Amino acid sequence: MKVGKNTVVELCYELEVDGEIVDRTTKEKPLDYIHGTGSLLEKFEQNVEGLEPGGRFKFTLTPAEGYGEVDPDRIIDLPLEAFEVNGEIRKDLLVPGATIPMMNSRGGIVPGKVIEVAEKFVKMDLNSPMAGKTLNFSGEVVSVREATATELKDGLHGEHAARQCHCHGEGHGDGCCHGEGHGDGHCHGEGHGDGCCHGEGHGDGCCREKE
Repeated sequence: MKVGKNTVVELCYELEVDGEIVDRTTKEKPLDYIHGTGSLLEKFEQNVEGLEPGGRFKFTLTPAEGYGEVDPDRIIDLPLEAFEVNGEIRKDLLVPGATIPMMNSRGGIVPGKVIEVAEKFVKMDLNSPMAGKTLNFSGEVVSVREATATELKDGLHGEHAARQCHCHGEGHGDGCCHGEGHGDGHCHGEGHGDGCCHGEGHGDGCCREKE
């Protein structure tokens, strides 16, 4: 089967940026996604469309095709209260240079980098770590299959269903904050320093669609 609309694709890849490998997956722990649903960068999907298992790819994405240029408007000041989790301000996360997962107005998670911590506000850079970067991908398609109706409705790993109920109600302790006045800028619990766009420690970060 070929990679096409509504197929579940597993692939392994390496991402080179500025001469360094910054992200990779393996055949044992591949990246998986539903093709054609906007979960990956559009140009990434275009470059692997039509490939079959075992098919190899190598391509370069410009900043415009990837995560855009650095946007100064995404460097914002947030009140300390935006970092309140379960009634406490997570001062342990507020370290200059640290990356904190933030929730945007659509319920998506974006990494925010702490720039400065002041008495009443925190200056955050919500640009993708890959903003302004040329992305050099190479890899191989591992498997392709049709997505099920449930996967198309709820997401490959149930992420669509989870997003519908995420951060509603009280007392669930998931670490979600509710700051005021910003479309991007709600602390989402634990910090991570993986530097990738949506990374969760298994290499799926740097080709995910930007939020």
